Amino acid sequence: MYKRIVLKLSGEALAGDKEGVSFDDAVVSGLVKQIRQVMEMGTQVCLVVGGGNFWRGRSADSAMDRTKADQIGMLATVMNAIYLADAFRQQGTKAVIQTPVVFDTMTELFSKDSALAHLENGEVLIFAAGLGHPFFSTDTITALRGAELDVDGLFFAKNIDGVYDDDPAKNPNAKKLDVITSEDIVKKNLKVIDTSAAALCFERKIPVVIFGLNEENSIMRAVKGEKIGTLVTVS
Repeated sequence: MYKRIVLKLSGEALAGDKEGVSFDDAVVSGLVKQIRQVMEMGTQVCLVVGGGNFWRGRSADSAMDRTKADQIGMLATVMNAIYLADAFRQQGTKAVIQTPVVFDTMTELFSKDSALAHLENGEVLIFAAGLGHPFFSTDTITALRGAELDVDGLFFAKNIDGVYDDDPAKNPNAKKLDVITSEDIVKKNLKVIDTSAAALCFERKIPVVIFGLNEENSIMRAVKGEKIGTLVTVS
C-alpha cells in the first residue's frame, strides 16, 4: 500500500474518445471515482494533468516562439485543473490547485508545507502550470513534486499500456517490458517519459508505474500493486 503518490493524467484522457470536445463528463467522473476510492484506502493523492486536449506545444506552427507555445500549454493545464477540481467537488471531495505562480483567486502558490497539510486533511492536490517556465514537460513536474513531497511512487497513466523495447506503433514485434530501471530509460532514450523525469526518479530512488489508462479500473489496480503496465525500478 502506498502512503502518498503523484498520478499523472494526460489532458487527452479528459476528452475520452469523443471528437471535437475538451471534456467527456462520463470519463472524468469515472476517473474521479477511481481516485476517490484510492484515497479511501488511505493513500494520499496528488495529480498532475497535461493540457493536450486544448493545446500541444510541439504541434504549434514552427514559426511560433517555443516559450510562447509552452506558456499556452501551461494555461491549458490550469483550465484542466479547474475542471477536475470541480468534478471532485461534485463527488464530495475537496480539491486544491497549486501552481508555481499565483492565478489570483483560482489557485494557490505551491509550497511543500501547505501541500502536505492539504493531503493530511484528506484533500486531493492538483498541480498545474508546470514549473512556470518553458522547456519542461508535465512529466518533469510530476517527478519534481514527487521528490519534494517524499512520495512512495509515481504513476503515469498513458494511452499505451507500458514500456516497450521499441515503438509499438512502428514495430509490431516490439515487446512490452514488465520491469525496467529508470537508468535504462535514460540510457536507451525510451520516450515513454522524458529523460529529465526519469533521471530525477533514478537520483531520488522513486519507483514508477507506467500503465494504460484505458484498461478497466487501471488506477485502482496499479495503486493496489496489481501486475499492470511496467514497473520502473531504481536499481
